[in-house]
Amino acid sequence: MIIYNVTIQVEESIEKAWLQWMKEKHLADVLGTGMFTDYKMLKLLSLQEDETGITYAIQYRSKNMENYERYQEEFAPALQAEGRELFGDKFIAFRTLLEEVEI
Repeated sequence: MIIYNVTIQVEESIEKAWLQWMKEKHLADVLGTGMFTDYKMLKLLSLQEDETGITYAIQYRSKNMENYERYQEEFAPALQAEGRELFGDKFIAFRTLLEEVEI
């Protein structure tokens, strides 16, 4: 299982609108690509003293690397652009790719 982790720091001024967009549109659009089986959305409880904003992590689960790569090539650019159009520079996102380890 591949986990595509998107960590996003949003300014407090857009948090409510951003959360509404995530819940009502963006998460459904990402799952609608068929490249991920599910997701978890998490909120960071504590920040470093010098950081500002509110931080969330969304972990999308994909069955394999091929689905993730297809998502990146065919779907990610348009979906990411929509967020930039709506919220401009009021958020920062960085992405990591993880592999689930069976124990």
